[in-house]
Order: sequence, then C-alpha cells, then structure tokens
Amino acid sequence: MIFSSISFLSLFLPLLLSVYYLSPKKIRNIILLLFSLFFYYMGEKWYVLLLVFTCFVNYIAGLLMKKYNAKIVLTLGLIFNLGLLFYFKYTNFFLNTFINLFGFSKVTLNIILPLGISFFTFQNVSYLIDVYKKGVEPQKSFITYATYITLFPQLIAGPIVRYQDVEKELSSRSVTFTLFSEGVKRFIIGLSKKVLIADTIYQVYNTFLTSELSACSYLLIGICFTLQLYYDFSGYSDMAIGLGKMFGFQLKENFNYPLIASSITDFWRRWHISLSSFLKDYVYIPLGGNRKGTKRQIFNLLIVWSLTGLWHGADWNFILWGLYFFILLIFEKFFLKKYLKEGLIAHCYTFIFIILSFILFSIPDLKELSIFLKGCLGINVAFWNQEFFYYFLQSIPILSIALLGIGPWLKNYYQKLQKGKWKKGFYFGEIFFYLSLFLFVIASTVASSYHPFIYFRF
Repeated sequence: MIFSSISFLSLFLPLLLSVYYLSPKKIRNIILLLFSLFFYYMGEKWYVLLLVFTCFVNYIAGLLMKKYNAKIVLTLGLIFNLGLLFYFKYTNFFLNTFINLFGFSKVTLNIILPLGISFFTFQNVSYLIDVYKKGVEPQKSFITYATYITLFPQLIAGPIVRYQDVEKELSSRSVTFTLFSEGVKRFIIGLSKKVLIADTIYQVYNTFLTSELSACSYLLIGICFTLQLYYDFSGYSDMAIGLGKMFGFQLKENFNYPLIASSITDFWRRWHISLSSFLKDYVYIPLGGNRKGTKRQIFNLLIVWSLTGLWHGADWNFILWGLYFFILLIFEKFFLKKYLKEGLIAHCYTFIFIILSFILFSIPDLKELSIFLKGCLGINVAFWNQEFFYYFLQSIPILSIALLGIGPWLKNYYQKLQKGKWKKGFYFGEIFFYLSLFLFVIASTVASSYHPFIYFRF
C-alpha cells in the first residue's frame, strides 16, 4: 500500500482518521500502532514481525542502559541493529564482491530486503545513542516506543525522525483545525508532486529510451532522472509531513528547494536533510569532524560519504555516487569556496553536477552507465535527431511545470495572493483549488499504472 494508491486514499486513511478521532486520547497511540503495523503488513506480510522484534529489542536496550553498563548495552544494541541491516541489505553484495575477487562462481542468497529497513534502523540507532548520551530519557512504555518507530507516515521512506523531536508529542498531542487543514493541504501537494509530475516525467524519459537516442536525448533523460527523483522523494516527504500534522506530529522538513542550490555544499544542506543531519551528528562529529586537522577532516568526510552512498543501496554505482560527492565537496572546500557565490554561474555549475550525480544514481549497471555518459558527450551518437525534437516538443509542458516548481516562486506568489486585495475570497478559492487538485490526482491515479516510490527500495 502506498500513499498514492486508491486503497490508501479511499479506505485506509478515512477509516484511520475516523477511528482515531472517535477514540479516547489515552488509546490513540494504540490505534496508530495497530494501523501502522497493518500498513506495513500490507506491503511486507510477515516481515512485520521483524519490525516488532526490533522495536522490542531497542525498547529493552534503552531501559537496560539505566541499570547496567550503558556502553556495553549500546554496543550490543548497535551490533544488533546494524547487523540486521547488513544481513538483509549487504550480504549478497559483499559475498559476490569477495567471490568475484577470487574468480569463483556467482552465488545469490534468497534474502528479501524489508521495506524501510534503512530508515527504521537509523531511528533505533539514534534513540539508543541519545539515551546513552543522556539526551533523552528511556521510554518506559513499549506501546509509545513502538508507535514512534512504526509511525506509518515516515516508516517506509522517511524522513528519519529522531525520538527527541517527537518525544513530547508521543505522550501528549492535540490537533487544531488549522494544523489539520495544513496537513491536508501539504498531503495534497505531495500527492500531486508524485502522481502528476514524478510519474509523468517517468513516462517522458521511458518514451525517449524507446527511441533512437541522440546526445540531446541522453542529456534530457539525465534531467528527467533528476526531476523525477526530486518530485518523487520530496512528494513523499510532503505527504509524510502532512499526515503527521493530521495526527498532531510536527515532523521536520526534509527538503528545501535543493535543485536551486548555489553549490554542492549548499545542495546537501537542502536535500534529504534528515539523512545529512543524522550522519553529521552520529558519524562525522563523533569521528572528530573538523577539529583534528585537515587530513583527519578529509578522512572523516570520506567515511561519511562512503556510508552515504552505501546507505542508499548495495551496489557499486551507489558507492561511486557517494565518492563523487566526496570529491566535489573537497574540491569546493579547498579550491572553489571563494569563487562560489550566489549567481547564475554558481547555480548552473551546481545543477549540472547534480544531474550527473543522479545519472550515476539511477543506472546501477556500470557498463550501461558508461554508454549513457558517452551518449551525453555525443560519442558514437548524433548530437540531435528528428525523434528528439518530436518527443521534446511533447514533453515541454510537464518539464516547464517541473522546472517552475523546483524553486519557491510559486509558493511566494501564493502567499502574496493570501495577503492581497483578494484575501477576503481567498479562503473559498483555496478550498476549491485543493479539492479540484485532489480530484484530478484521483482521476490520474485511476487511469495510470502503478509506480512505487523510488526510495522504497532503500
């Protein structure tokens, strides 16, 4: 079940909202927990037992830190969480890397990757570390802790939510009409990003892939990779934040218009913010950050970006993707920093390298990646052809909308309308806009084929 499915929109969410708000406040965590587990079960079946088991182990580990040697408990907890992640996500990758190194026959174990394991593992890890550092008190209620980990809006694809950010809301929360309406609007915007933009762009570059490719076609497909990934993932985050508001949770932002960044450093302050801040606080700073000299700082950054790539997937293209950003960030820090200022050149430089990064991200086969990059450079292909112009003209409307939406311009104009001379009738116009947008999304969902969220596989 995904947020853009008819079953979620017409059955799961209305039923949950009805049961949740008709129930006494003291059992609302139980309601959320049961529905969240059912939500996960619909996608992963009996792996839901693994999810519950990890909740129980980490809940107990948090309590044991108060009674026994906290460092030993933390170490065992980290081994448990990261060991599970390694087994499910990386066993086949490292096994076959070892086998290939010594020329043996390829072996693939039948290990199915549980949905969202990278996200709920990091949440369990952050909880244990924060308890160890005495940043938070251990949660005494298993129901409350399990609700935190399994909360369905962010369970499958984030954002990564730290326990300290929702600790108070887990114990006591209320929803005003304003907060609920903000949540509904944010959910509809995210849903529209996914269904109307990301899925449409997916169809655009698939059409190009079936045609005779030119250098211009390859470059446009690279732009489509970037836009689809942005709208897919930021759309999911918008829906997660919106759903959180409907149930009284203020989840932190995960994106801040990253595609208009003025440097790669700026890009990573804006893209997947919850992952960047997690690795900064729980890996980079504990390793010493920039406090132990330049050489140690470069080493720490190498570790962080290797983990960033590996976290996204057990394949060489993801590792190369992480190292690609490591090299760019080092180059910026020590050579380009004084030249990169707000301006057209800085934005163009950043956008080009972002596109190249997501070409690397989107093509796991290194041979195919090599062919694609050569195509972008016009090697062995024509610069343009008739098919490119034909399909490009068809894709102009959706690409124009997508490019217009990567910055805050529409949002700023919308806020001006709220305060302008039409503000008295704005309330009814807003209702009509969001209702129309939602109905259009529903119609598009019914008419289109199934497209899962990209970050579900991580």
